[in-house]
Amino acid sequence: MRAFRTVLEQKIRERRQTLQEFVDFAEAFAREHNEPGTIGVRHLQRLIAGRKPSGEPLGPTVQPTTARLLERIFDVRIDDLLSEPRPPEIVERQQPERDAVELAAALDWLDERAAWQPGTSRSKVRARLAELDRGKLLDTRARRAKIGRTAIARALVDYYGERGVYRAVYAVGEILTSVVTRTDWLDLACPLDGAHDLLALTNESGDNATLSGVEASAAASRLAESVALGVRFANLPLYRLESVDIGPQRVGGRVGVVPFVEYALTADLLEQELVDAVAAGTGSRQTPLRDKHLPSLESILDLSGRVCAGGVLALCAIARPHDQVRGSADYALLVQERSGQVLNAAGRLAVIPKGFHQPLTDVRAEAAVGATLRRELEEELFGRPDVDATVGDARSAAPMHPGRWSEPMKWLAEEPARLRMECTGFGLNLVSGNYEFASLVVIEDEEFWRRFGGQVVANWEAAGLRLYSSLDGDLVSELITQETWSNEGLFALLQGLRRLSEIGGDRVSLPPVEWRLGD
Repeated sequence: MRAFRTVLEQKIRERRQTLQEFVDFAEAFAREHNEPGTIGVRHLQRLIAGRKPSGEPLGPTVQPTTARLLERIFDVRIDDLLSEPRPPEIVERQQPERDAVELAAALDWLDERAAWQPGTSRSKVRARLAELDRGKLLDTRARRAKIGRTAIARALVDYYGERGVYRAVYAVGEILTSVVTRTDWLDLACPLDGAHDLLALTNESGDNATLSGVEASAAASRLAESVALGVRFANLPLYRLESVDIGPQRVGGRVGVVPFVEYALTADLLEQELVDAVAAGTGSRQTPLRDKHLPSLESILDLSGRVCAGGVLALCAIARPHDQVRGSADYALLVQERSGQVLNAAGRLAVIPKGFHQPLTDVRAEAAVGATLRRELEEELFGRPDVDATVGDARSAAPMHPGRWSEPMKWLAEEPARLRMECTGFGLNLVSGNYEFASLVVIEDEEFWRRFGGQVVANWEAAGLRLYSSLDGDLVSELITQETWSNEGLFALLQGLRRLSEIGGDRVSLPPVEWRLGD
């Protein structure tokens, strides 16, 4: 196992960047965030060593502007960045109290579903963790991230066939995705409000089938790897889609509730299995978990016959005024690179906000898609860690009560016309069978950018945030073709761009995007 000399060195490696690539990123970050600090490759080499040639710590000698720049990039104090990272330990000692409780719940679930004696899964995870080489795990993660989105989509089309698969058609060619959808599920322009956002709660529960030996072993490995890599895991409730009733100006259907572990240790394992198979050159031919859980397109479409969890993700477009440097009034389009601490799509590009469709405290009232989207805006862009249930206990009875809103959200709510939230499409992702509510969030009043543009900061789920102008068709075209997209993220981006082109007026000059569905 490679021993990192400092947390800084570890975090740069986890981002899969060379030192020069990180220096280039830091320069762009400083420019975008008005930070005066600078850093070169030779300086960075000294910093990641953690000590001066004399052996003394570097901390006090780091220039304040450089220290502040690094602290803003990683959201970690400079003293911690220049310290030695902690090695992974056994389950009980590595996990903070909250994480240990959540992990214990997952272990108990695995014992029950695998028909093991109580405590068996803990022993298996502890043994697996002792065998893991964290350096190799990081290398494996990097290898998985290099598998392009198109290769994943093609492997899934080989497995399930073309029927209903979403393809984007635009100037430079055609883009295949892994999302299955229907004509009447696209271009919805459905306001996410109480009049049109009509998902309703049922009393259905999760699946209680016994796991096979292969499934249980894969689940134990997932838990061990999550502990070793510091992936955040919280056994919170998720909505389970039972049926859909979707059309123009209508998002309806019925949802039940299942614990997060029910999804994380079953359906979510299919993505990693598939990516590893593609990397090994076997495509989708050697995927026993997929053969068991989602063996056919019919099983994908059978929502009530399986645990179908999913999410809400939106292209966010913020109106900006004319600027002497940037030019004409436009929309700032936000794109994130997912961090290594998230459970799925780690290291992939995605729109932001992006989150699981799940409740916090009011299971029935929060079933609406718009409820999750507003909460994700607060959590991922407006600095509300208290609505992130993965980092603390939910102690507020009404976390999204107007009295608790962030200042940006309060300002948007003062005039309803300032904020537009619409569902632009719905599909089922062949990767894990997830449902995806693609959406568009448009902040129409450019005064928001003047007041709050500097406060729009991604949370821990993003390793980085990118900004694109809605007038820069060339850069947006290049963005669309990048292979590091998650398939669901690209689906939401494309549907969002189509809708924004319809409503954006002179602020928009985007490449025309059409779609077609496989036969």
